[in-house]
Amino acid sequence: MAQTPNRGTLLRHTLMGMQITATGSYAPPNVVTNEDLVPLGLDPEYVFRRTGIRERRHAPPEIATSDMCYHSAQQCFERSGVSPADIDLLVVGTVSPDWHIASTAAVLQDRLGMRCGAIEIASACAGFMYALSTAAQYIATGASQRALVMGADCCSRVIHKEVPKTYLLFGDGGGAVILEKGTQQQGLLAYCLGAEGAGAEQLYIKMGGSREPASHAGIDRLDHSLYMDGKAVYKWATRVLSESIIDVLEQAQLKLEDIDLFVPHQANLRIIEASADYLGIDREKIIINVDRYGNTSGGSVPLALDEAYQAGRIKPSDKVLMSGYGAGLSWGTAIFAW
Repeated sequence: MAQTPNRGTLLRHTLMGMQITATGSYAPPNVVTNEDLVPLGLDPEYVFRRTGIRERRHAPPEIATSDMCYHSAQQCFERSGVSPADIDLLVVGTVSPDWHIASTAAVLQDRLGMRCGAIEIASACAGFMYALSTAAQYIATGASQRALVMGADCCSRVIHKEVPKTYLLFGDGGGAVILEKGTQQQGLLAYCLGAEGAGAEQLYIKMGGSREPASHAGIDRLDHSLYMDGKAVYKWATRVLSESIIDVLEQAQLKLEDIDLFVPHQANLRIIEASADYLGIDREKIIINVDRYGNTSGGSVPLALDEAYQAGRIKPSDKVLMSGYGAGLSWGTAIFAW
């Protein structure tokens, strides 16, 4: 296995004594296939060859990010028997909130009928991993007994058809987990969080913040749509996925064969396969659903995690490696002892 180059100081740590007791997810019913993108000048088979995506979900006008979070949370409650009143912390990872102000976490907290702190984290495709590690700190210190952790994005609202090569990559969806106290054999065997802000403008929305407020001229330039330097982001993502996997394996003193399931961010099948080939990961151990959902940003990891758990691919004591990486440029990778 290749050695990790020196990339500066990373936050690497271990937090045990917690467990994931329920998972849930939601994707809108509206399916957009590659064939549906032909009017945009896109060839369906070319899209699949370059991305591994055959279809994605797009939310109808009446569904926003908080709605997807709500449905994911309800699944967690139904499957666990836990009620909203039992949750004392809510952490949501999203970069497509219902509104810039107020936070979607606060809106969701009210809709679920919870009385607790509500934290929102904007780390894009790494959002769920940042949310999970944040909630883990509260559980580890005893400041929280049971947290609802979510990641969701309504990407179709921030990426527009006039930019078809980016539009084709993204879909809408989200997922959730309940995190609470567990045994000392359960929890985050290792995690690392990192960012390379020098690459922020390789993947960003130029207009809409305090740097450049919304304007008619900006809309005409499509500055309200996500911009991505595809080649640069692909190269970075392939590198950081491989390197961060090495980071957490070293931190946990584990080998690749010790991992029972890999749950990578579903950005592009080629990124996942390139890292798998570079590191020598058994592809049978990798959960893949990018073909059906596309890149759901912060919803990607929890959506795939829920799918794997409901399919029986995760069992007690299994070691599950999760990784999210994207705009920022930021990433979070963790090994969770189930």
